[in-house]
Amino acid sequence: MERRKNAFTLIELLVVIAIIALLIGILLPALGQAQRSAKNVLSQSNMRSLNTGAANYASDNKDRIFSYTWKAGEAYLMPDGRTKTHTTDTAAAGRQNQEILQRVTGRVAGITKIRNFAGRLPHRRYSHLVLLDFLTDVQPEPSAASPFDRNLINWQENTLEYLEDGNSLPYGNGQAEPGYDQDGNWLPTYITQRWPFASTYQMVPAAWNTDGIAGAPTYAPIDTTPHLFTGPMGVKLGNRKVTQVAHASGKVMMFEEFDRFTDKRGLYFAYPEAKPNLAFFDGSVRSELTADANAGWNPNTPNVDWLQTYVPLDTFPIPKGGLNDPSQYCQRFRWTRHGLQGIDFGGSDVGRLSAGLPREPLTCFEP
Repeated sequence: MERRKNAFTLIELLVVIAIIALLIGILLPALGQAQRSAKNVLSQSNMRSLNTGAANYASDNKDRIFSYTWKAGEAYLMPDGRTKTHTTDTAAAGRQNQEILQRVTGRVAGITKIRNFAGRLPHRRYSHLVLLDFLTDVQPEPSAASPFDRNLINWQENTLEYLEDGNSLPYGNGQAEPGYDQDGNWLPTYITQRWPFASTYQMVPAAWNTDGIAGAPTYAPIDTTPHLFTGPMGVKLGNRKVTQVAHASGKVMMFEEFDRFTDKRGLYFAYPEAKPNLAFFDGSVRSELTADANAGWNPNTPNVDWLQTYVPLDTFPIPKGGLNDPSQYCQRFRWTRHGLQGIDFGGSDVGRLSAGLPREPLTCFEP
């Protein structure tokens, strides 16, 4: 009798390959989700560290929320030995931004010199520099970047990339194509060289801005882009205190501008289905559905819910409907009604009533 050989037949081999392929198809998505979950936990850990740092900053600085502290009319010494004085608090804050970055990087002269942050609000994207300067002498600080934020991580690893032609920084190739924010003010060197020192986690404007209640001078959003603010010169910024927060457990302090966990392409925080990580003034960090937040406002039009079109900067995630998507979305916790006196999660009327203001319905109609 012929003895059967110890080997797979072609059919058996194909069955084994099919089973292996099936197992890979089942396991890979689960592995990918596990990796994304681990990154999300790390991102929340970054925010907790920043939150703890913010509490320590307040403890050491008369209960103040971290923000720029240089003031108009005061003389300040720069790393190159020169003394600078400014006529407005905004200009002084821009110079403080420069001083921090020059001091920690040593880039005080030559082609790599950190230039003055002139004519812009450094609070808008760089409030965190004051906190990080309080916590560490390292810039850029890795904890400022979410592990999902590959762009920022790459920029942190090459802080001089802005000197290269066609670099990966926003507007590194010049003015962006139609559909992206077209403001030419993103092109100067003093803007592009700062992107490695940016953060995934943004401070809400109320943390450094006025509350805009009862007609007080304040900075407010503008219609054409979500990236810039407008306001009268002379608005006193910063110097806000933690004790001014009416509902610490329901008031957002820092938020991820994009939810990259729910959708790896990056969901703009204002999309109702987005669940960005949020750091609250009570020290907690949690992921909340944006649709569950109370409506936001423009302080200049307090009786109208503030809806705005998401217009991306070059290199930022594109809108759900593609470039030039005109859909408008409620800005929610980024522009909380009544600032630090308002509340983002936990009841739409609580913040207004505690501030002695009348009830008002919050509708915030969205697509």
